[in-house]
Amino acid sequence: MNPKDISRREFLGQAALAAGALALASSAIGQQLPATAPAAALARRTASDLVPLGNTGLKVSRLGLGLGSSNGMIQAAGGQEKFTAFIRHAFDQGITMLDTAQNYRTFTMIAPAIKGLPREKIFIQSKIEQPNDILNAIDNHRKTFNTDYVDSLLVHIQYRENWTETWKRALDDFNTALQKKWILSKGVSCHSLPALRTSISSDWTQVHLVRVNPQGIRIDNEQQVSWAGGINDINPVLVELKKMKEKKRGVIGMKIFGNGEMHTDADREKSVRFAMSLPEIDAVIIGFADVEQLDKGIQLVNTVLASM
Repeated sequence: MNPKDISRREFLGQAALAAGALALASSAIGQQLPATAPAAALARRTASDLVPLGNTGLKVSRLGLGLGSSNGMIQAAGGQEKFTAFIRHAFDQGITMLDTAQNYRTFTMIAPAIKGLPREKIFIQSKIEQPNDILNAIDNHRKTFNTDYVDSLLVHIQYRENWTETWKRALDDFNTALQKKWILSKGVSCHSLPALRTSISSDWTQVHLVRVNPQGIRIDNEQQVSWAGGINDINPVLVELKKMKEKKRGVIGMKIFGNGEMHTDADREKSVRFAMSLPEIDAVIIGFADVEQLDKGIQLVNTVLASM
């Protein structure tokens, strides 16, 4: 018998044994691990996930960076160089939604901070307070940010039930800007339940910025004032959130840490867990002061999501 034939026969036999062993091992593994395990691993949510913003066709990072603490003075306090490093660090961590407003100190600091970064990977949300000369104000946003468009532009701090009437001409200007693609979505930040209900009933609204935390700190109530403090019942807000979901609106939660009034880890975890458990909320913005706070916030969100 040819030695080469023996080697070949041995080789085939060994290969068959190996294949059988592999099949048995695969079968055993299949019995030990549920069929859904890979899908469950893939479905794990994180702070940096890009999630759909309602039916706008846009996506945002699940956790966004609020840049208006004390009207932005906290984030702007260290100057442009420190602010730029802050934004770059957030971007590197996948936190790509930036929330500012034309009256925040950070408004003019955005352009230098994002210079050189891929614009399509950054979501800029800003806000306008006065209903005058809106088209010029929107154009000024683009020039200030050194960009062709603003991803989301909101009417800021509405608290009157009839705000859509007093802002009617301004809302038409928002529509024109949307057609011109100066903005990619439009919406409102409300500071009372009457204004919030109006924003939902109006077909004009695409994005809602809503104050949400289970402790009820600075939550919208029936009082039509621009800035109400104290503790309020969150349940009426939850009723309105469901209506937003039914209309497939984009919903971003704010005041997750109660405008900075939550000082304990337990309170902050409770609030993050609450927000992350609400299917009506697409994403949240939190006003971190610096890189250290941001990293702790990302870790908190990721820890909470991993346990849900």
